[in-house]
Amino acid sequence: MGRMNRREMLKLSSVGSLGAIASNDIGAAPIQTPHSSHPPVPQWEVFELTLGGPAAGNPFTEVSLSANFSQGYRTVRIDGFYDGSGRYKLRFMPDAQGEWKYVTESSAAELAGKAGSFSCIAPHPGVHGPVRVRNGHHFGYADGTPFFPFGTTCYAWVHQSERLQEQTLETLRTAPFNKIRMCVFPKSYEYNHNEPLYYPFERSATGVNDFTRPNPEFFAHIEQRIGDLRAMGIEADLILFHPYDRWGYAEMPPEADERYLRYVLARMSAYRNIWWSMANEYDLMKAKTTADFDKFFQIVQEFDPVGHLRSIHYSHYMYDYARPWVTHASLQNSMFDHAPEWLTAWRKPICFDEVQYEGNLNRRWGNLSGPEMARRFWLGVIQGCYVTHGETYLDADSGFNETATPVIWWSHGGTLHGTSPARIGFLRNLVEKTVAVSGPQRAGLESQANPYYLNAAALDQSGKKAEEILYYFDLHQPIFYEFPLPAGSFTAELIDPWKMKAMPLQGTFSGTAKVKLSGKPFQAIRFKRSS
Repeated sequence: MGRMNRREMLKLSSVGSLGAIASNDIGAAPIQTPHSSHPPVPQWEVFELTLGGPAAGNPFTEVSLSANFSQGYRTVRIDGFYDGSGRYKLRFMPDAQGEWKYVTESSAAELAGKAGSFSCIAPHPGVHGPVRVRNGHHFGYADGTPFFPFGTTCYAWVHQSERLQEQTLETLRTAPFNKIRMCVFPKSYEYNHNEPLYYPFERSATGVNDFTRPNPEFFAHIEQRIGDLRAMGIEADLILFHPYDRWGYAEMPPEADERYLRYVLARMSAYRNIWWSMANEYDLMKAKTTADFDKFFQIVQEFDPVGHLRSIHYSHYMYDYARPWVTHASLQNSMFDHAPEWLTAWRKPICFDEVQYEGNLNRRWGNLSGPEMARRFWLGVIQGCYVTHGETYLDADSGFNETATPVIWWSHGGTLHGTSPARIGFLRNLVEKTVAVSGPQRAGLESQANPYYLNAAALDQSGKKAEEILYYFDLHQPIFYEFPLPAGSFTAELIDPWKMKAMPLQGTFSGTAKVKLSGKPFQAIRFKRSS
């Protein structure tokens, strides 16, 4: 089936994401000889086919490879890629159980006409597929399980030393985050002056890039780390372009941009835990226009057979998130009071992906207190949106010693030092536990018409009456409040977000319920329907 039909094919079913890749290491994989039958592949994992082919000339630009994977009347076209040393690969994520057949197409005779089949079996326990937009402005996995992103930011962690990368993964194993914003290209910015472990393209001794020759070792390394995140249930919000560059990647010509995107899509679309971000602060990339990024969206939409989530992040000039190729908004501000109008206008989920960072940098964006970062999470969530964390703590020696090499979570990873992550985890648990108790049909928090000055949200149940209502007092400190409850009877608990404690209140509440409170700011109360 041709390219123009691909999006139509994707609409036929909830297209899954690629799972555990058969050979995800950087070394040479054994060449497979295609045969009529392959071992079974669990749903949302990866079927990978490796073929031997031409190594002379420039296989990246001179050899085309694709395959049609079919099940019944449905066909999905997959682009292959050159992996170096005469190896060509095709990666496919089966999103439906049953038998799948494939046949390859190529400009090289030795790669064309390879046919085979495999059986897609039940998914591994706990695997739910890729994340999709769900119920208008929330998220859920392909199997319908709700997903609530509580993310963090580590822009260049995959470009640090192996030791530091392992430390980052160890930190993430016990951190409360289930999404991480990270860059494909290395980063050159304040406190980020190291050379990456690998470069994305071949380079001459004088640092001249050959944009026609991707470096398979570079991309295989990123795939390994995406696989590590996937094993922990963490979504990789993968940033495809950014302006903080001294190597020439932010100013590639249009044909190089497209080749790069096509190569990344062929290699990485198979991972079920990927989100695509066209850029971080796209409006600071002076060599590209908004029309260029529109085109990038369309390339990704067309050539990603899985249909992963797609967005873009800005610095000063907000992108038009109403455009059809955007799945959700990625904002750089903390204007939470505008969320209701944006949700109405865009009808898409909103991620406040940069609300500044908890830390102590000498920059306004990098010195929030822990309580303020935690407060911003509550303000975003109470509006039915999602918020991303970042941490920018700098020790005094690194701050005043220009030869010191600081390690700052927001870019390098490493370890966390702030006080907000634990409180963010408490909020995540509160939201997720409520949904788990209520059932998978729950969408998430829906902003309500706020009575007086309190922020209120109801846990939606696909248009049915609110089963739970959450109020956040923010800066206000009432000693009591009269809460306008919907019909029915409710129990209540008073929540201290900073102490991470919930205290049940005696009795049941209905109508306009007068409730005695703590008289302290930054408290919350949650009502649960009892009848």
